[in-house]
Amino acid sequence: MQRIGFVLFPGFQIMTLAAASVFEFANLTVQRTNYEIHLLSERGGPVRNTLGMDVQTEAIGAHAFDTLLIGGGVGLPAPSVPLIEAIRAAPQTTRRVAAICTGAFLLAQAGLLDGRRATTHWAFARQLKLRHPKVNVEEDRIFIIDGDIWTSAGMTAGIDLALAMVEKDLGVEVARKVAQKLVVYHRRAGGQSQFSALLELEPKSDRIQNALTYAKSHLGSTLSVEELAAAASLSPRQFSRAFTAETGQSPAKAVEHLRVEAARLMMEQTRHPIEVIAREVGFADRERMRRAFLRAFGQSPQAMRRHVAGQEGESMDGEATQAA
Repeated sequence: MQRIGFVLFPGFQIMTLAAASVFEFANLTVQRTNYEIHLLSERGGPVRNTLGMDVQTEAIGAHAFDTLLIGGGVGLPAPSVPLIEAIRAAPQTTRRVAAICTGAFLLAQAGLLDGRRATTHWAFARQLKLRHPKVNVEEDRIFIIDGDIWTSAGMTAGIDLALAMVEKDLGVEVARKVAQKLVVYHRRAGGQSQFSALLELEPKSDRIQNALTYAKSHLGSTLSVEELAAAASLSPRQFSRAFTAETGQSPAKAVEHLRVEAARLMMEQTRHPIEVIAREVGFADRERMRRAFLRAFGQSPQAMRRHVAGQEGESMDGEATQAA
């Protein structure tokens, strides 16, 4: 039996505990208690979440755990020194240590992310980079596994991370059945991009917003800096400088993100050949789209299409079983 410890702190976000349901349904799927869930905090006792509800916890040092999973919050957590020290010592007795969303900041404060690849919610990724420059932050990832340290993006990404753990522990078939019972996607690959970050560039000025709106509506055209600058009523030099300052990305990178997101949606919603999709969203050829997909999602268009086809097959199988 594997003991899973969820580390909570005052002001944790309740969706952190959604990952616990993955382990619960894994137990139901294999019809045995493979996972034993414990809610932990620094001293134990009630811990209040952002909804104002108290959750009863145990002291973090009371037991040894196979997996220690640090929860996240709506904002950045302010953990106590003893809690950070307990997390720092965890790898000595724990097989794997993980964090959901802003829980990555606790791992970073404990020094467990130094020299490692890690991710967190896209809205806090830059702060993680600034506060902890020794961490190799990859803000466009759903979850990352670096040795015995796991990190995930925003709250629902904790479900993907937990499904990956179940798949590693009990096999892909069990993880697939758990995802099916929870009615969630099985499963977004860890290298898949945080789509919210690609679409919510949040420019501060109407001019840059106008350029983005123009780009989304004209993905099939060249979308050069000159073309986008004209849509923003700026010179190319002014536009490039303002765009990067307001969005944190170069115009070329943002356009590539918009194109791969549009291509992904077309692949999920249509049966168009990949060559046609590449042309429709503005990639010059199939190979350029393939390279862009690898950068954004960690997998090729062909691999993503096979994954989507597999999901459709699973859905049809489930409907047929219910109908029978």
